[in-house]
Amino acid sequence: MKSLAIDTVGHTTFLERPAPTPGPGEVLVDVRIVGLCGSDLSTFNGANPLVELPRVPGHEIGGTVLETGAGVERDLRPGDHVVVVPYTACGTCPACRRGRPNACQFNQTLGVQRDGGLCDRIVLPADRLIANDRLGLRQLALVEPLSVGFHAVARGEVEAADTVLVLGGGMIGVGAVLGALARGARVIVSEISAAKSEVLRQLGAAAVINPMQEDLAARLDDLTGGRGADVIIEAAGVAQTFRQAVDLAPFTGRIVYIGYTKTEVAYETKFFNLKELDIRGSRNATRADFDAVIAYLELHQDLADLLVSKVFPWDRATEAFDHWTAHRDETFKIMIDFGKDDL
Repeated sequence: MKSLAIDTVGHTTFLERPAPTPGPGEVLVDVRIVGLCGSDLSTFNGANPLVELPRVPGHEIGGTVLETGAGVERDLRPGDHVVVVPYTACGTCPACRRGRPNACQFNQTLGVQRDGGLCDRIVLPADRLIANDRLGLRQLALVEPLSVGFHAVARGEVEAADTVLVLGGGMIGVGAVLGALARGARVIVSEISAAKSEVLRQLGAAAVINPMQEDLAARLDDLTGGRGADVIIEAAGVAQTFRQAVDLAPFTGRIVYIGYTKTEVAYETKFFNLKELDIRGSRNATRADFDAVIAYLELHQDLADLLVSKVFPWDRATEAFDHWTAHRDETFKIMIDFGKDDL
């Protein structure tokens, strides 16, 4: 079985590994398409502290069921299209005991702490699969990255009356934009890429502000009549936007951090108290978030045409990370097509 591994920083290679077989409670999945994530690119560039090399990346997987192991009682049959929930949950840590397994203390995400989906076939627990025959495989591979943004929106308790500011219009930011729009909120985005800004407007953002060309605070005041954004979602993962979220938040505003910066951040902590801010982290996504994204994509089948920037065939997958590195400003999502189906 062929797998693509990041074997050293800045380099990928194909490896031959034994084909897996499903054990009790497991399902053998034929991998059809895989989306590349920002964490995969960080691994490729040597900037992901959670990864040890070599590592097979990829956790945004659209596939089909090949075989089920003993004891799989769920309605999963050979040929079913499935989306993969790529996280694990121990069931005993504080997060799991509180009913928030997405933040499991001992989580191991495919392609990060364990080998991922850039391989011909993969074996997964049956409860990590969601069958869906209404979406194409390309749409199914979009579910996980969009669900991360949807989860941040849920953490921010976004409502229809809210104005939401999303800092960073990459793929995770797109998930936050769509999640907020799905709840009827008005969405404003801060994004420096002109190419991405145009797509964000097409997706439904009320305004896209380039903070390199405009005063973000002043423009936000203009757009909100001085009230500011009820919810600010940080999706860029840089120190400046972490601080910016607090500076821009109105009194009693809500802040949700999805990304994380590799450097320390200095805050004027008085604003935490003076504004009585609600500041929350957001990690991964829940099954409810996955279901919400699937429902949204079923109503917006053309989203893949806007969000999938380039598709590489499986035999040219070694070119994908170099291409992304060279075209970051205009890239939302790169996918690897295994060429096994009409996507």
